[in-house]
Amino acid sequence: MAPAQPHRMVCSGPMSRRDVMRIGALGLGGLSLADLLAAESASGTRRPDTSVILFWMWGGPSQLETWDMKPNAPSEYRGPFRPISTTVPGMDICEIFPRQAQNAHRFSLVRSLHHEMSAHNDGSIELLTGKTPDRPDPTSTARSLHPDFGMITSRLRPAPADGMPQYIGIPTKPFMTDTTYLGLNCNAYVTGDPSVANFRPPNLSLDLGMDASRLGDRRGLVGQLDRLQRQREIQGMFDGHDRIRDHAFQLLTSNSVARAFDLEAETPQTRDKYGRTLWGQSCLLARRLAEAGSAVITIDALAPKPGMPVYFSWDDHVNPLNGWDLAPGMMLRATDMDPALSALIEDIYERGLDQKIMVVAMGEFGRTPRLSHAGGLTGRDHWPQAQSALISGGGLRMGQVVGATNSKAEYPTERPYTPQDLLATIYQHLGIDPRQSLIDFSGRPIPILPGGSPIRELLS
Repeated sequence: MAPAQPHRMVCSGPMSRRDVMRIGALGLGGLSLADLLAAESASGTRRPDTSVILFWMWGGPSQLETWDMKPNAPSEYRGPFRPISTTVPGMDICEIFPRQAQNAHRFSLVRSLHHEMSAHNDGSIELLTGKTPDRPDPTSTARSLHPDFGMITSRLRPAPADGMPQYIGIPTKPFMTDTTYLGLNCNAYVTGDPSVANFRPPNLSLDLGMDASRLGDRRGLVGQLDRLQRQREIQGMFDGHDRIRDHAFQLLTSNSVARAFDLEAETPQTRDKYGRTLWGQSCLLARRLAEAGSAVITIDALAPKPGMPVYFSWDDHVNPLNGWDLAPGMMLRATDMDPALSALIEDIYERGLDQKIMVVAMGEFGRTPRLSHAGGLTGRDHWPQAQSALISGGGLRMGQVVGATNSKAEYPTERPYTPQDLLATIYQHLGIDPRQSLIDFSGRPIPILPGGSPIRELLS
């Protein structure tokens, strides 16, 4: 069965007259950031200075062609690649990742993650929210009813003084989590493709030559329109709205935020080290944003190049109709992913950021240990019962393999861990207590994380 292109465009429904007035008055598309930042103003507690960068490999990367190879398995299980040794004795990984092999002492591999959701969106919901879908959707079109860990962090972490968004998606955000009971204001700020020439993320520059004084004039105009409209609205419904909008205005005019997004500030040598590719520049931008104070940055590593008709995700089913084949697909991705992810890990350690920044690379599940064949091509299907994740930094214990699977990479045999355990590890790094609850639309308290404990082997 051919892997289906994910539905990434979702209509959010008609806009309110208030929103139309605001956008029309601004002419920027800009102060919608007020909604994005609304929740960040809620807490007055001390802000933790930690960040998580997620390299999100949607489609489900094969454990056997990445970080849990089984060279001694029967031929119907072995993949097309050989293992190579790394800087950590006994930690072999796939030969298509030579730079990762050189940095193995700077990351740990968890080889014993497992769950039961075999559809893409259901598995993604499990990994990103910690909630198990009540009704698994075999069509893989499910949308999350609950916020992902980035949205929760945006809700609970106070924003830095310069207004840097707490949740950012590069070049976009995971598409199965959207509006939840936390609201649009906790969604990720989406940057667009940072590898394009003259990259300028939306809403962080003054369009059409508009200078700060003209923006101030339009800000005054929208204030007048809001005051007129407010006379027709219930008193108190928009308490705090002005303060939230002020926060968004601060973001729009913040020099420090603009600098964080400015990849031209990096040397050509550094940009080349990451690779002048979508994933390379995404990893570089993620490092800059984490340094600048963003809490969660997701790199949506769906396809190495936008608009690819084949290999548009990590969903390596064999498909003779379009020539989808496991080996060339993995090699294509590794060409961009290996230098990008390795440069990110190297930079974090060389810049002394390994306590502050935690990097996680994973997808929503693994692949079937037994190979599939058709038309002279090879592939693997969905397999949530065993998957691997790479974790680097975060002040955690590096240079080790956590857990193990059996001889065919079918099931965990040592230290089985769940997505909830991994999320508990992430929340601990972010300074968030996952035992607290948030209130859903019906007024019920919903735990941030239903179970799970930090992975103890990773704790220093």
